[in-house]
Parts: sequence; C-alpha cells; structure tokens
Amino acid sequence: MTTHDSHDSGRVASRRGFLKLAGASGLATAANALSGAANAKAASPDGTPEQIHLTWGEDPAHEVVVSWASLAPAVKPRVRLTTHDGHARLMHAVQRTYTDGLNGEIVCTYHARLDGLHPDTTYRYEVTADNDSNAGQPFCASFRTAPRGRCTFRFTSYGDLATPNTGWVLSSPQSRFAVQAVERFQPLFHLLNGDLCYANLNPTHQPDVWRDFGNNAQVSAANRPWMPCPGNHEIEFNNGLQGFDSYLTRYTLPDNGTRFCGRWYSFRVSSVLFISLDADDVVYQDAAAFVAGPSPLVPAASTGHPAIEPGTSFYVRGYSGGEQTRWLEKTLREAKHDDDIDWIVVQMHQDALSSSKTGNGSDKGIREAWLPLFDRYGVDLVLCGHDHDYERSHPVRGCNHHAGRDAVTGERVDTLQPRPVTTTQRANDPIDTTHGTVHLILGGGGTSAPLDVYGTDAGTGNPLAQVFTKPNRPVPGKTAGTFVRPVADAVEDAIWSAQRDTGTGYGIAVFDHDPGERGGKTSITMNYYHAPGADKTPTAEYELFETIVLEKQRRR
Repeated sequence: MTTHDSHDSGRVASRRGFLKLAGASGLATAANALSGAANAKAASPDGTPEQIHLTWGEDPAHEVVVSWASLAPAVKPRVRLTTHDGHARLMHAVQRTYTDGLNGEIVCTYHARLDGLHPDTTYRYEVTADNDSNAGQPFCASFRTAPRGRCTFRFTSYGDLATPNTGWVLSSPQSRFAVQAVERFQPLFHLLNGDLCYANLNPTHQPDVWRDFGNNAQVSAANRPWMPCPGNHEIEFNNGLQGFDSYLTRYTLPDNGTRFCGRWYSFRVSSVLFISLDADDVVYQDAAAFVAGPSPLVPAASTGHPAIEPGTSFYVRGYSGGEQTRWLEKTLREAKHDDDIDWIVVQMHQDALSSSKTGNGSDKGIREAWLPLFDRYGVDLVLCGHDHDYERSHPVRGCNHHAGRDAVTGERVDTLQPRPVTTTQRANDPIDTTHGTVHLILGGGGTSAPLDVYGTDAGTGNPLAQVFTKPNRPVPGKTAGTFVRPVADAVEDAIWSAQRDTGTGYGIAVFDHDPGERGGKTSITMNYYHAPGADKTPTAEYELFETIVLEKQRRR
C-alpha cells in the first residue's frame, strides 16, 4: 500500500586512546526511558507516542523533525518545544499511515517539523496527543541543532542493527548495547547504514519487528538525529512499488527534489556534505525479500493479495531509471564548486569493496554506476554496512580491468577491481583523501550473525573478494517476479583491503571533524571501537580497535 500524509560533544577518549564502555551508567534517564505503553502492547491501544526518533530537516542548523508511532490513531498529535529563550511553541504533527501488505495491520506514524531553530542550541521537547495515556507526564527529551560555519562536531555510524528481541530472525541482544554505545559517545548525529530491523525476514510480523526496533533505537534516536539509508531488508513484499512503505512512512528525510522522496538525500554540517544513497537501485545482487519455501507465503485475507510462490524475489535493480545517479552527479558537481565544502561523506548499505566470505562481498553494480563519480568529484569517505564486520580500504581511485576470475571456470572477468593509490601507508600517518576514496564496512551494529570470515587466496594468503558481476535473472517457466537468487559469480584479489577485524563482527565508528584554520589543513579522525566476545555473549564493553586520520587542505 502507498503511504499517506493525513557541537560538538565532549571527547569520550583521546584520539589514540583506549576505552571500555561498560554498563548503562551515563545514559540519559527519564528523558529517554520508554513509557509503559511503549514496552508492551496496551490492553486498549491508544495514541500514546512510542518509537520516537529525530531526523535533520532541510538545514540541520535550523530544522529538526520529530517522528513517532502509536498503536491506535492519535488525536491531535503534537510536540511542545521549549525554545532557547524559555518560551514554548506548539507544533502539530502530520499523520502518515500504511497497511502492511502481508498481515493487514494499519500502522500510524506522526511527523512534526520544528523549524526556525537557532544553530548550535539545545532544545527540550515533549510529545503527546489528546488520547496519550501518559498525558500527565508526556515523553520528553532534548536535542542540539547543528553549528553554522566551520566548526568541530562528532558523528557516529554503523549499519545492520536489528532488535534485541531474539524471537525475530537475525535479532540479537547486542542491538541494545549498540544503541547505548551511540549515547555514550554523544555524537551530534548518527548514520544508520541500512538493514535497520530485518522485518522482511519475519514477514507475517513486520510491524511488530519495526516496533521493537523503534522502541530500542528511541533510547538514542530521541536525543539526536539518526539518519538512515535503506538496505535490502527494508524492501518488503506488497508494501509499495519498491517495497519501502514501512521505511518511508516512519522517516521524514531531507527532500531530494525527485519523485523518489526519502530514498536518497543530502545534508550539510559545518564544511562536510553528507550524501545518503539507496544502493538497491544499482546492485547486481538480489536486493530484497525472498520466499525460500517450500510453502508459499500467504498474506492475510484482508489484504486481498495472492500467495507468493517459493523462489519469488523482490528484485528492484534499476527502479529509478537512472534518476538517482543523475541526482548524485548533480549534487557532487555542485559540491565541487562550493568552497564552503571541504569533505564529502557518502553512506549506502551494500558494498563496492568488501572481502567478506560468509557475507555478500563486493558488487560491480556500484562500481559501474557510482565509483567513477566518486573519483571525478573527490568523494572522501564511503560508509556501508551489509556485511556484518569491519573492513577498511586503502584510498582508491580508478580501476584495473579484467583482474577478476570467474568463480567456476577461472576465466578472466572484468570486475572493475578498484585500484589503491598506495598500500604502504604507515600506521600513524594521515591519509590524504584528495588522492583517493576510503571505503569502510561498518555492518556490526547489533544483528545476530556468526563471526564473519574473510576471503583469502589459498595460494598466496592475500585477501580475496567475491564479486557480483551479473544481474538476477527470472526463473524459466515461472510467473513474472520469480527470480533465481544469485551468488557471487567472480573473485578478485582484494589489493584494496587495508584492515579487517577478525576478532568480532560488532562495533561502532566514531568520527571527529576538525575544520582547522584558514589556509591550513582540516581533518576527520575515525576511532573504531569493537566489542570482543559479543559474537558469543552480548556485551556492553567496547574497545578501541584502530584509529585513522583523514587530512586535506582546506578549500578556504
């Protein structure tokens, strides 16, 4: 069904230090606590707000969107904002609903746009409705707007979060600790790199999985914007043309000026341009929900949808007809001519550079469509998820042709192997990203998965990557929409791989931006913290795994 509208923080650790995050002390308390109604389904569902989260508006210095859901339609849903001068403003919310295309449940969400805000300012807000069972003590929290001009700030990132409810496929208690970790690092905002909750792996319970995810994320997302991108597990059968209705109904994201609102967008903080993409549109690999069988997936009778036969895959490659790529090039071209932008950071879900063996690996579709644009316009950093691990590339620019091999025959294949500009970077030397783009795999949010294993060439011991080079294909003799679920069809030497975490699949990346001085250099320092042992026993302890410094000359 379609949807309907009715500053920087204090440093947690030194840049090259060591940190253990243990327990839940230091987290915001009452302002972030889940209400009783948000912990369990109410006996009589009402308009009590839950799953509360923030996103940036069109200008992060001046606009924030508060979004939430309720178990029943809310009556006069609203946000009460306390401004910097102590005055209160009442902002009414817009309702969006969709009907889940598999179980028939109507989902009600609400969105209040808070505009006219002051930069680098802390605001307190309350969320309520006339039929809020907690109206006497409504949910309240606070957030900080982005600074103006070149300023220091912190952001964090990971993908593949899932929920703490182990009743769902791919969920894990570690997802609770992952959300708490964001709060301990106190970023201005968090980038969530796709595969938010894995609802489509629990098809008859999709709204419940989203609800568990939203109430867990609320512990952090109600205090600071969480900026997502869609992954393959946001695509759901019978939920819109590309299956994104659950995602799009819950999130209000910066406008991209195209007919595909919410699927990709950009925003700017200080001198850093952030671009969020939907790689489902360009990847070769199977990008979405799949009915493995042996029985059909039968939607609730109320939906009016027919059974979905085994072997059916919701394959959406190319859905925008190139519109996303045209938008990306226009956005990058404008940034190249804007001297107020020093850095370009891209987030997407799937990976162009990954040597995961038990995950998916690399996708030639991204290499074809977007890596040439990253090279041409000087993208500095690409953040992904998808493979449930941590991997960092050397800075790359351009590619080597016909460097891959067919996974079955061993014949030469053109995988567009990314070419590292250097492989001899000394451990403590800054990386100058004007020479090449650094790719990071950050798929260790909280999802349940075995410890990832990386590909290694049996003869040389060097990193080896699986690569998808061919599109999904229909099943001969089957009805339209039934596809063969592909596996990676080629391999290549992962000459671009610089660092891999073989100790655990879980972690969080913490980025500190330093604008530097006029005429000097600017930097982004990344500290990656992982959670040793979390693959076997969920843990709140995160330890520093590695630090890198990206550095370049300021543009002005």
